[in-house]
Amino acid sequence: MKNAPAGLAGASLADIAARRRGRLRRYLHRHPRLMDVVVTGCYLLLVTPTMVDAVRGGGWLATGLLVAVALSLLFRRSHPVALVAFIAAVEVAVTLLHPWGSNVSAGLWFSLYAVAVVHTRRFALVTLALATAPLALLYFFAAVGPLERELPAHASSPQEFQLISSIAAGTSIALSNIVATGIGISVRQRREHEQEVAAWAAQAASLGSVNERNRIAREMHDIVAHSLTVMVTLSDGAAVVVKKDPDRAAEVLAELSRTGRMALADMRRVLGVLRDDASAAGQAPRQPLASGDSFAKLLDGFRTAGLPVHYSHTGPALPTDAAFQLTVYRIVQESLTNVLRYGRALSRVDVTVRRDGSMVSIEVVDDGRGAAETAAGGLGSGHGLTGMKERAGIYGGTVEAGRTVNGGWRVRAVLTLNGNKGEK
Repeated sequence: MKNAPAGLAGASLADIAARRRGRLRRYLHRHPRLMDVVVTGCYLLLVTPTMVDAVRGGGWLATGLLVAVALSLLFRRSHPVALVAFIAAVEVAVTLLHPWGSNVSAGLWFSLYAVAVVHTRRFALVTLALATAPLALLYFFAAVGPLERELPAHASSPQEFQLISSIAAGTSIALSNIVATGIGISVRQRREHEQEVAAWAAQAASLGSVNERNRIAREMHDIVAHSLTVMVTLSDGAAVVVKKDPDRAAEVLAELSRTGRMALADMRRVLGVLRDDASAAGQAPRQPLASGDSFAKLLDGFRTAGLPVHYSHTGPALPTDAAFQLTVYRIVQESLTNVLRYGRALSRVDVTVRRDGSMVSIEVVDDGRGAAETAAGGLGSGHGLTGMKERAGIYGGTVEAGRTVNGGWRVRAVLTLNGNKGEK
């Protein structure tokens, strides 16, 4: 997901969240109107005993109000606050018309949940208090009529039973409303968390894309700068020796052709990350260059172009990490390209790679002039040195470049195998 587009990162997290919901919840999440119908059905099921009892007692108005509450729950998503106000008022009326009905306050559960899901915690808690107070206070303080026929055998008086029942009813209403609001707040927080994670993933994917573009830019700079410099040098050399030494000219032209083909292959490999048809037939591989034969061919190419390159390696072999080998390859390539482009009066170019434990140092030193003058005079763009520093920084390394005491130019890079990406 690191280098995935932001849209794909968000879609992946949405898929993960969908899988966590389960099959039934996923289906209801995709069909919100059906979920509203289910909520309405649940409410009607809860208040059915009250409706039946009210009808038996001739309380058709109370039954009609309960049906109105059930139908209003279909609008809990679009008008949650208005729904809370409506249900709070209707349930007070139903309680006055038909005292002690079961689950009369169930409509507030669903409406308070809807408010808590879409509004802030503070707003949800204020709504909870305002919506709960009327019905709870009604049970606590309002007289609801004589209850002698409903008293249990052990009750000492109707007034005592009424007081206890009122307190129990008001407390249960308040607690159930608090639970419904708490569930809504929890759902809102979980959804906000999922959105924050999705936003973070999109940002990370965007940064990954920027890093990938920077990596491609470095690769293209190294490929084009090296290849064109070598090809121009080889072309000039072939033009000079073609009449005097045809065999040597043929060798130079062969190296020119090989350099061009390698440059095209490298460009296809690097630009392949920008294509969607990664598995298409004939697609150039995207893996980094191997260090072994390619590194030897790199040095041979510079020798053919006229650089007196001398290579030495001390210590154990480089790690098999292809990305680490590519970093070494590109640093040497860029250093030699600069020598080929700017060096003058060269008699020797030393390339030394040393491995000492977890440290690998790369040193390219020439004895000519020109590179130092270029750095001092600002003739170079500086992108090559910047690219080398960025590559070395991936492995916790550094790059230094400057004049030698003999007037030549020296580039020294130090990499750490157990750095940010190296081996441990």
